[in-house]
Amino acid sequence: MKGKNIARIVIGTLFVLFLALYFTQTTGYYEFEQKKITTLTEEQIKKFEQDVKDGKQIDIENYLDTGKKNYDNKISSISLSLSQKIEDAVTSGIEYLFQAVEKVVDD
Repeated sequence: MKGKNIARIVIGTLFVLFLALYFTQTTGYYEFEQKKITTLTEEQIKKFEQDVKDGKQIDIENYLDTGKKNYDNKISSISLSLSQKIEDAVTSGIEYLFQAVEKVVDD
């Protein structure tokens, strides 16, 4: 009985995800987003060409729209620092283990 409920939940979730992806594809959401990016790029090209014609100072940063957002905050900084310390500890532990195994094998 419990297995049937889990199977129904999994199948239901997959079905809902399928419907969401299907409607996203049929409504053209992805194509709309790509067109919006292309339009922004064309606008930046026109702005660049106009600035060249006007003899303005050209800085590439004024024309690039990376669209990347800065998500840095204290929690992400602490998490990154913690993960780096864990990585260092695991790396040194593995190195120590291999050195110990190497000593045993050499003897």
